Amino acid sequence: MAHLTQNPAEKERFICLYPVYINSKKSQAEGRRIPTEKGVENPSCAEIRDVLTAAGVNVLVEDKMHPREWNRDVQFRGRVRVQLKQEDGSLCHDKFSSRKDVMLYVSEMIPKLKSRTQKGGGGESGSQAGDGGKKSKKKKK
Repeated sequence: MAHLTQNPAEKERFICLYPVYINSKKSQAEGRRIPTEKGVENPSCAEIRDVLTAAGVNVLVEDKMHPREWNRDVQFRGRVRVQLKQEDGSLCHDKFSSRKDVMLYVSEMIPKLKSRTQKGGGGESGSQAGDGGKKSKKKKK
């Protein structure tokens, strides 16, 4: 886990990622930042943290709320700080060069988590056993 100090240069290397950014149930006006079809249904901070930690990214979870989030439930709380750049300004991981890269990766990997695949019939009709992520990736047009 990373430790953020009061050094502004150190904070610049971390980006903020709220679950609402990748939530397919939210509108753009409510804070979603990626296309609905690439989003995830009600992601949590823990899921975002787990996916990024497994990818070897330096993350820090903070108990903050997105300004447009009206629901104050624990499920919707939290913000994940993600380290994109090192002290010298170089990227930590080649596959994450921007905030959007991180959001798209997380939204692709969350449906493959065991906690999501074991729930069974609660999700969409095409998302059994981790298959759903691959189906949305292929374009049938």
